[in-house]
Amino acid sequence: MTTLIFMRQSKLFGKTIREAPKDEQSRNAQLLMRGGFVDKTMAGVYTYLPLGLRVLRKIENIIREEVDAIGGQEILMPALQNKKDWQATKRWEIEVMMKIKTSYDKEYGLGWTHEEVVTPLAKRHIKSYKDFPFYLYQIQTKFRNEPRAKSGLLRGREFLMKDLYSFHTDEEDLNRYYEIVKNAYFKIFDRIKIKNKTYLTYASGGDFSKYSHEFQTITPAGEDTIYICEKCGVAVNEEIVKNNQPECPECQNKKLKKEKAIEAGNIFKLKDRFSQPFGFKYLNQSGQEQPVMMGCYGLGPSRLLGTVAEIFNDENGIIWPESIAPFQIHLIKIGDSEEVNKQTEEIYQSCLNKNLEVLFDDRNESAGVKFKDADLIGIPLRMVVSEKTLSKNCVEVKKRKSGEVEMVEADKIGDYLLTN
Repeated sequence: MTTLIFMRQSKLFGKTIREAPKDEQSRNAQLLMRGGFVDKTMAGVYTYLPLGLRVLRKIENIIREEVDAIGGQEILMPALQNKKDWQATKRWEIEVMMKIKTSYDKEYGLGWTHEEVVTPLAKRHIKSYKDFPFYLYQIQTKFRNEPRAKSGLLRGREFLMKDLYSFHTDEEDLNRYYEIVKNAYFKIFDRIKIKNKTYLTYASGGDFSKYSHEFQTITPAGEDTIYICEKCGVAVNEEIVKNNQPECPECQNKKLKKEKAIEAGNIFKLKDRFSQPFGFKYLNQSGQEQPVMMGCYGLGPSRLLGTVAEIFNDENGIIWPESIAPFQIHLIKIGDSEEVNKQTEEIYQSCLNKNLEVLFDDRNESAGVKFKDADLIGIPLRMVVSEKTLSKNCVEVKKRKSGEVEMVEADKIGDYLLTN
């Protein structure tokens, strides 16, 4: 019974609002707040309302499925982290770290990444070469002391992150898995329909290697600048172009196309950067100690949600891809006659019986208000039942993405929904 109440719009927590919040400049946050997906607590911090949480969970599940498919084992590490572990890697003083000092003068860090937790964790459980390789990941809240939290879900102080860590006996095996993760990321982007806008982008490897890689999604609202090689299809971020002769690292093409983009994910070959400070070694077949090689692979579900909202919209609202839409169907009742009520209830129950996700707009509002809200929320398929449609023994069906409208016979609506 709880599920049925939740899917009735009159009972849904979180309402649509007509005007964009004046203190929110980013398109993704404006649309998500107006559509009743998120609520802003303060700059860079949002509450996910029922509609928004449904989208977020679908993104998480897609990520889980693809990471599980490449051997990832899910764990959950603490957000509250030990100061001494960060001191061991000489990263305690980094400005991005949010810190807590207790009344008894004990200091902790709030995790913005988890190398300082996962490395000692793995060391306690893994000793022999026979245990390698292995891959641990989590989906968890992160905290960053972000001075410019101004882009909605794209740049937050509190956000959700999938971080995957791989552990290897040698660099060759690390390189092998690194390529596997690249492919898995593009499968994720394909499923949420941003693959054709997302480029593997060469970035600085920092202390770890010559290059790391970002996954940058093209949009005019992006805060990053990348240069795309139209010859081989990879990109280079602005930092590398500024520091070096602008050319493609793969094919040496010097004609690169400049674009604005959102960083959807990143991957690094850590090598022994974190295993060394913690003395994380393994015994090889000869009984000799060897350093563990590591990789890390970040992907933000909340940032992906904001990216999709930023890209897939029009002047009326969001246009969700089917794979992550909060519901598949938006059923709208126009009028309050006995026949209209009866028909919409029958369709609603039929959808539930077929395990179709349906949001039923049973509110006492005008047709205009309901249609505007439907466009704003952006569910892929809108079904309207009214006196007008019933006079033709039909239901009006509209596809949010294309705007295509068709009349479907009421007794065939179930078959239609299962095939569209």
